[in-house]
Amino acid sequence: MLVIAGTIRIDPAQLPRAEAAARDMMQATRAEAGCRSYVFSFDLDDPAVVHLFECWESPEVLAAHFATPHMASFQKAVAGVIRGMDIQRYEVSSVGPLRP
Repeated sequence: MLVIAGTIRIDPAQLPRAEAAARDMMQATRAEAGCRSYVFSFDLDDPAVVHLFECWESPEVLAAHFATPHMASFQKAVAGVIRGMDIQRYEVSSVGPLRP
C-alpha cells in the first residue's frame, strides 16, 4: 500500500478556484480502482495551506491515476494557483488500529 501525504501552498486570493478544483478531483479520484482514500483538507488556521492525503493499493494504480483525464483537468484548473508543494510517498507494510 502507498500513502501520499503533504502540503500544498496556494494563492489565498484563488481559494474558491482551488476549492472547486479539489472537490472535482476528489470525487473523480475516489471512483478509481485501487484508491482507498483521497482527501484535500484546507487548513483552518492558514487559508494558503492545503493538506493532501492519499492511500493507494499499489504503485501501478497510482501510476494510472496520474494518467487520468481528471488529473489533466485538475492540473489545468490549478495552473497559477499553486505556490509550492511538499508531498511525500510512503510505502506501508502493515496497517492496524491505533489502539489494539
